[in-house]
Amino acid sequence: MRRRFAAAVAAVVGCIALTACETGEGDAEQTKRLFGYQVLSGLHTTNAGTLEGATDLAELLSVRLYPGVYVPGPSGQMIPNTDLVTTQVLPGDQRKVIYTLSDSAVFSDGTPVTCSDYLLTFTAGQYPDLFGSQMPLFDDTEDLSCTAGSKEFTLTFKEDRGARWRGLFEAGTVLPAHAVAGRLGKSIEELDDDLRSDDVSRLTPVANVWRHGFSLAQFDPELQVSFGPFKIAGVGDSGEVTLVANEYYYGVAPQTAEMVVWPGGANSGELADAEALRIGDLRETSPDWHDVDAEGNRMTVETQVGELTEVLTFPEVGMWAVPENRQALAKCVDPRAVAKVSSQVAGIDVPVSPLHVLQHADPLAQRVASVAEPHLDVDIAAASALSGYEVRIGYPYPDARFAAMVDSIRRSCEPADINVIDVTEGGKTLADLPRAEYDEWGNESWTEGAADVILHAEDPMREYPAANNRAQDLGALRAQEAYLWKQLPSIPLAAQPRTFAVDGAVRNVVPYTGLAGIGWNMDRWQLNSETTPAEK
Repeated sequence: MRRRFAAAVAAVVGCIALTACETGEGDAEQTKRLFGYQVLSGLHTTNAGTLEGATDLAELLSVRLYPGVYVPGPSGQMIPNTDLVTTQVLPGDQRKVIYTLSDSAVFSDGTPVTCSDYLLTFTAGQYPDLFGSQMPLFDDTEDLSCTAGSKEFTLTFKEDRGARWRGLFEAGTVLPAHAVAGRLGKSIEELDDDLRSDDVSRLTPVANVWRHGFSLAQFDPELQVSFGPFKIAGVGDSGEVTLVANEYYYGVAPQTAEMVVWPGGANSGELADAEALRIGDLRETSPDWHDVDAEGNRMTVETQVGELTEVLTFPEVGMWAVPENRQALAKCVDPRAVAKVSSQVAGIDVPVSPLHVLQHADPLAQRVASVAEPHLDVDIAAASALSGYEVRIGYPYPDARFAAMVDSIRRSCEPADINVIDVTEGGKTLADLPRAEYDEWGNESWTEGAADVILHAEDPMREYPAANNRAQDLGALRAQEAYLWKQLPSIPLAAQPRTFAVDGAVRNVVPYTGLAGIGWNMDRWQLNSETTPAEK
């Protein structure tokens, strides 16, 4: 599959470079003129709230299609998106937040953004098994009040919960409820009633559209309307996504009116040679197509230690849902060795990142680290409780660095007679873990899954409903970290390295290594060239 995809990309880029294809010559020339941005993800979905989207970092694309209530800043700060919404926190033991949406906020089909869009996200977060969602912070929430068509709603949290409320409704998770209702043949009022019903038979059709309808392989322009500065104009044969300016956008228009976002599996070298690549968030940390010593380099390529933590995530059903089994496996996983091999492949020193509740570079991390450090040592005797078992590990896309990390785990677990198998093949996501499933009557069953554990990158501040990263909450953070090392929903391993390629002619590029990546402000990018924005 990967070879076929690479061949398809090569054909497209070759057509661009040679401008001699029998068909599609005009399309190829148009693509060549457009600003090209390559991302890590496979560009499978624009819904960053699904198991698939969260694993594959769908936010890299959807950050400027479905903006969050807070926008990630270049230093990891949370910037209020006041063009879209304002918030007011009400005091009390039971936290409440009032959200007021801008009257100007509309989707690219002209439909107003309303509380129903946020009610859909809230419901998906409240029913993660049914919706196949991965938005853990919603575990802190209790209720969302919404009147269909309203620009205001109130989110109520469980008592003494919600410290990380700013991470809710993040980029790529708030989708067009009216379009989902239309797909189901319902009015928005009927959809709201379904979302409020607590009835699995009524929620299941909604969940299916929410989870699968935003797939890019079956792109539906009537469903995938946006409320950010860009909208999707189309999806190419090689998985590339063409973005154009959203004429209904209520903020400042993009500096570049059209661009092509290329999937991470596309051939970066061929894209660069064809000048179809201007910005890259690359999978390869040392791409062979870039000679750092060559004179007149159009692009710079640099690798840096990122904010995200690469972890092994376990399923919530089956053998690996049992904390004792997770703990036994953790006893043969050596995060220090994993970080070392990751560093060797990346060509940069990647630190161990042993915390669930904080990013490795957080100023408080050193004051919480002592809770995690005793768990980092290998104990083959304890791991031997799983002697004779196998564990299947997958990761989002074929990658030499990920493969080396899994091989390190295989070697360290071998003395405990635990057989670690890399089952990645074309790529695995959290959706490939054993999981609960429901039929239309609400009966629950679970599937075995194609992997037992998924190796992927996550943001600890979005993944765990914990205390905020403030010095006054240090005691709570330490207690929460200790609890998570007992339960082990995941094993934190090491920081994620990120490699960025930047064309020197592009202005306003600010590298960022969080979930949104370097494209957090892609609407501000501008190329000093007559080729963009593309001629109409």
